[in-house]
Amino acid sequence: MRTPRFIGVSLVAGLVLSAAAACGDEGGEETPAADLKGVTLEVAGPWSAGGGEQANFQKVLDGFAAETGAKVNFTSNGDTLVTVLSSKIPGGGQPDVAMMPNQGAINDFAKKNWLVPLSAETQKATDENFSPIWKKLGTVDGTQYAVYFKAANKSTVWYRPKAFEDAGVQPPGTWDDWVKISQTIADSGVAPLSIAGADGWTLTDWFENVYLSQAGPENYDKLAKHEIPWTDDTVKAALTTLAMLWGKKEFVSGGQQGALSTDFPTSVVNTFKDPAKAAMVYEGDFVSGVIGENTEAKVGTDAKFFPFPSVSGTAPVVSGGDAAVILKDSKGAQELVKYLASPEAAKLWAESGGMVSPNKNLELSVYPDDIQRSIAKSLIDAGDNVRFDMSDLAPASFGGTKGAGEWKILQDFLKNPDVTATAEALEKAAAKAYE
Repeated sequence: MRTPRFIGVSLVAGLVLSAAAACGDEGGEETPAADLKGVTLEVAGPWSAGGGEQANFQKVLDGFAAETGAKVNFTSNGDTLVTVLSSKIPGGGQPDVAMMPNQGAINDFAKKNWLVPLSAETQKATDENFSPIWKKLGTVDGTQYAVYFKAANKSTVWYRPKAFEDAGVQPPGTWDDWVKISQTIADSGVAPLSIAGADGWTLTDWFENVYLSQAGPENYDKLAKHEIPWTDDTVKAALTTLAMLWGKKEFVSGGQQGALSTDFPTSVVNTFKDPAKAAMVYEGDFVSGVIGENTEAKVGTDAKFFPFPSVSGTAPVVSGGDAAVILKDSKGAQELVKYLASPEAAKLWAESGGMVSPNKNLELSVYPDDIQRSIAKSLIDAGDNVRFDMSDLAPASFGGTKGAGEWKILQDFLKNPDVTATAEALEKAAAKAYE
């Protein structure tokens, strides 16, 4: 599932870039910025004016405008972005560039010949500034169409240090340790976990982290493409592992039934707003925004995170992200996407907070606090072991539809953790979606 769009982030003063190159060549010489005076570009994306995301992205567009002289207009389409673009492209009314929040949509648009291949210069910038996995994600059938500008680290577990202190436990490094400390916290009279079962996408994220760590990247890639069935033993093993936490009523705030009526923002509030109802909540780095907007807890003191524990040796790093694609070919559009591949562009948002960049050449020091630096470092350090959100790679009817497919089946599993029946239901739904 992609990162929620309703989360606000606090704004701090941004710095305006001087006229510097968007990227340098291998010899370190700067490439002069393109002269785009008189050029107007239209950009669409999912970020709304209601939070800090649109304002922070506008800083990036302003940086590009300052370098090139171009005028850039941004339009927010929110959660309807893919639907809006799909209706406009056939008639030629699409924007020049779009910030796509869904990998499956990028694949679909490319196969419909709706996307413009990226220039050789932009591909070079991607090679220099990103681990190969990010170029692979932006490539369809051997052609690169997308640059991943913003990412989410979806392998973070957020906790109240006070609850851990009261129970006498430390953040776990392995799944077995996580189960053990959960029992200890439960014995202290506090529910260990707040689970957002009303939002099925959060449950897919749980599964993906467990599966990636337990089954490994190769099987993860196969399952994402439905090259192995959901009745495979690796899937059943992951479901069995999940049930170790999900299946105990005392581990879940409100019990399983209560979790099924708890949405994502409420799951965070239940963990960090007095009186707290749980010690931990799992979700991505964007949890910090919900904490800041809806509670008095201070991230870094009252709220901290630990990496999603490893199930069998390797801690998982699952990511989501927003990628720039070109919908109308022009020099201006190509230059903008090349700029978005640069660490200079990423800096303009990252220094204001609320953003993790997959750009490996962005200095970690630009992030405004240790929490965000740590989250970004985990994503970068994962290199090619990072994997994109599996449900976003799947057909929407299976991986992205409320009340259907994987979302609904995992909700049913949370209520009644029957491993065999769940695997069979997942395979039946997947087989139909991947036809």
